[in-house]
Amino acid sequence: MKQKRKNVLVSPSILSADFANLGRDVRALQRAGADMIHVDVMDGHFVPNFTFGPPIVKAIRPYSDLPFDVHLMMAYPSDFIDQFAAAGADIITVHLECCDDTPSLIAQIKKHHKKVGLSIKPHTKVSDLIPYLPDIDQVLIMSVEPGFGGQAFEKQAIKKIAELKALIGRKKVQIEVDGGITDITAPACVLAGADILVAGSYIFGARSKAAAIEKLKGV
Repeated sequence: MKQKRKNVLVSPSILSADFANLGRDVRALQRAGADMIHVDVMDGHFVPNFTFGPPIVKAIRPYSDLPFDVHLMMAYPSDFIDQFAAAGADIITVHLECCDDTPSLIAQIKKHHKKVGLSIKPHTKVSDLIPYLPDIDQVLIMSVEPGFGGQAFEKQAIKKIAELKALIGRKKVQIEVDGGITDITAPACVLAGADILVAGSYIFGARSKAAAIEKLKGV
C-alpha cells in the first residue's frame, strides 16, 4: 500500500521580494498557493543586516489573509513583540540566542494570543530547546547563518531536524526549516521531519512562483 505523502507547508520569505512592491508580491504569493508569508525581521545587531519594522508588516497586512510568520532576528525582541503583534503578525518567532529571557518572551507573545516560535542558529544545540517545547507552537531550524538571503544550505540541519522530531514526540510542535531551501534540499528536510519549508530566492527567482511552490509541496 502506498504511503500517504506528508502535507508540507510552504512559507515564502519576502526577504527576496521586490521591496518597492511588497504588497503586490505578497498578494501574488497567496495566489500562487503559499500557505503563509515569512517576514524576516533583522535589527542590524543580532545579525549584520536591517530589514522590516512593524509599519511594513502593517502596510502589507491588507494584501493577504494568509498567516504572517514573523521571524525576529533581534537582540532584544521584547522591545518590539507588542508592536509586531498589533501590526498583524500571526506567528512570532524569536531566537533562543537573543539577549532577552526566553520564558518572558514566550509569555509576552502568548499575551497577544499569537502562536510562539523559537529559532536556533546552525551551531546551537537542539537539546537547548527541551525546556521550552511544551510551551511553544513551532521551532525554526536555521540551515544557514541568519542575516542574508541566498546562502547555501548547511547539511547539518537535516540531522538537527531529525533530532528535534524525536524530542518533540507527540507534542503539537511544528518544525520549520529556513535557509537554502530548494527542490533539491527540501526532500531530505521533509524526510527528517520538517513540516514547514521557508524559501525565498528559490521562489522569487523562479519563472513561475506557483510552479516553484507546488514543487516544494510535492517533495
